[in-house]
Amino acid sequence: MTKIFIDGSAGTTGLRIYERIGHRADLELIRLPEELRKDPAARKEALFASDIAFLCLPDAAAIEAVALAEGAGTKIIDTSTAHRCAPGWVYGFAEIGGRRDAIASSSRIANPGCHASGFIALVAPLVSAGMIDADTVLSCFSLTGYSGGGKSMIADYENPDRDTLLDAPRQYGLTQKHKHLPEMAAVTGMKHDPLFCPIVGDFYAGMEVTVPLAKSMLRGTPDDIRALYRETYANGLVRYSEDTAEGAFLSANAFAGRDDMEVRVEGNDDRILLVARYDNLGKGASGAAIQNMNILLGCEEAEGLVVG
Repeated sequence: MTKIFIDGSAGTTGLRIYERIGHRADLELIRLPEELRKDPAARKEALFASDIAFLCLPDAAAIEAVALAEGAGTKIIDTSTAHRCAPGWVYGFAEIGGRRDAIASSSRIANPGCHASGFIALVAPLVSAGMIDADTVLSCFSLTGYSGGGKSMIADYENPDRDTLLDAPRQYGLTQKHKHLPEMAAVTGMKHDPLFCPIVGDFYAGMEVTVPLAKSMLRGTPDDIRALYRETYANGLVRYSEDTAEGAFLSANAFAGRDDMEVRVEGNDDRILLVARYDNLGKGASGAAIQNMNILLGCEEAEGLVVG
């Protein structure tokens, strides 16, 4: 039986991972008592005892955990930002760039960022196919539920006496230095960070990432993109969709509670909208982490996950 340790199991990502795998008969969870949850010696012992460890920690603590696991045969899936562009780590987005095989043979996997996941799913295939030039400066805006801000933001939004400013969507990342930008450029092969506008709304979970393209930025047509997405996402937890159930609207929380992602091509021949929808805690975090674990174990990628 595979032994699993979740370092940082009390956070939103760690809790979702536990919810998804806690009942699985093929896994044995190593759990620390509350009083030892942050104790380095206890964490090191758990890391050495586990076959696979999820790091659901702030960056500094994740770096510390990797150092604690030095010399162990433990395979690590890090959900923090710390190792997403680091040498020796495989970026854990299985559906693009032949990464599925690399994940399966790796002992160090960096889980993608939530906003970055949608941008990468939409843009990486186009760059790889030569449909957009890597020198292009793209724009991206992303709507997210407040759970993406962790326990502190969840408490703020769910406080009955909260500030009325939280009643409306709020843009953030105003300095254009969002922590997901390096991976968004590096993994897609783009030479420039996108102009990125993340927005948090008054809903718990869900994410909608949009990348607009002008006709002049594209080598090909919207139908060419649709065909490329169908081919690229024939397997895995990402799928191309033309579902029109919402009419002229696309809700950012449509995939809340799920672990898969849809990509779409909207707009017209001159002004194209590439859209990805998923749960920021699902394919944007915990769902992707469990998918990566399943690949390591050689079982079905969607094992234990909620998909449509």
